[in-house]
Amino acid sequence: MTRRTLLASAGAALLSGLVAPGRLLASGAAASPLELTAGPARALLLPQGEPETALWGYNGMVPGPLLRVRQGQELAVEVKNGLEQPTAVHWHGIRIDNAMDGVAGLTQEAIAPGASFSYRFTPPDAGTYWYHSHNRSWEQMARGLYGFLIVEEEEPLAVDREMPIAVDDWRLDEAGAIDEASLGSLHDAAHGGRLGNVLTLNSQDYLESRVQRGERIRVRLCNMANARIMALEFTGHSPWLIALDGQPVTPRQQDEPVVLAPGQRADLILDARGPAGSRHPILAHTGRQSLEVGSLNYSAEELRDPDALGPVPSLPDNGLAQPELSGASRYDLVMQGGAMGRMAAARLGGEELGPRALAERGFVWSFN
Repeated sequence: MTRRTLLASAGAALLSGLVAPGRLLASGAAASPLELTAGPARALLLPQGEPETALWGYNGMVPGPLLRVRQGQELAVEVKNGLEQPTAVHWHGIRIDNAMDGVAGLTQEAIAPGASFSYRFTPPDAGTYWYHSHNRSWEQMARGLYGFLIVEEEEPLAVDREMPIAVDDWRLDEAGAIDEASLGSLHDAAHGGRLGNVLTLNSQDYLESRVQRGERIRVRLCNMANARIMALEFTGHSPWLIALDGQPVTPRQQDEPVVLAPGQRADLILDARGPAGSRHPILAHTGRQSLEVGSLNYSAEELRDPDALGPVPSLPDNGLAQPELSGASRYDLVMQGGAMGRMAAARLGGEELGPRALAERGFVWSFN
């Protein structure tokens, strides 16, 4: 199988890990909002020597600019629509007012081509989050409209640096372009979703990250794929999990790969204990295969003795209220349908329809 029909692996792109994917945009002050423009972008998703792929991105980048704001500080973002179809931006995982949540048709009208929308909100929780299109998500996200949003703790975590990694898969045709014919495919919707045939880290075919022995690195992982569940493994290392989906957890060492469903995030503490000059592959496990998608490459110089790093730091609690469940009611939510689900019928708009009639209207799943 070619690397286009298999998930892509080896390449030559080099990233030091000292900078985040995309250009960093500092937190937006009320007087001067940040600007994000949804529009055309290009990226080399395939190995060196192959053609770049025409994508959609924010400010011409995929992932879009990394946004940073401090916990409790207002973020102001002006989103301009440079696409030929309406769009919106959802701030994934952030507890904010509905009016700023960015769900077109529900919490706001979609942003028309050529128009703009001002988002202003104050994130209450520190952690790793992300932003992405929330109109025609099955197409706009699949073309690259997403980016990291990092909400910093009031007191910085004691690490040497951060390494944000956006994991995604892309479905490309033989020319290396987005497979447009599969966008919105009812067949995919009735099965496991629209799965790609090329896998990237930070939109690169192969992510090489330079590290120094004795470094303590905060790795921020986000699965930005439409449908694929993936697990990442940093061979030769046992990182500590310190947060899931933006919320701190009691640090625990990860001897197994970190499994992420689409939209999930994981914060890790990775202590660089490998020998100077060594190389350690980063593997992606997709359920059917394991692929080398990057590596940690140690420089010849040692930063410090790794034994001097001390205990792994914990993140401060965000103060997220826990629900009182002792008097809660319980309801069963039954999902049926799909290509092999044997759903007999379902109600749509007050009318009971069989699976064929539902599929003709673009529906293949039901609840209760």
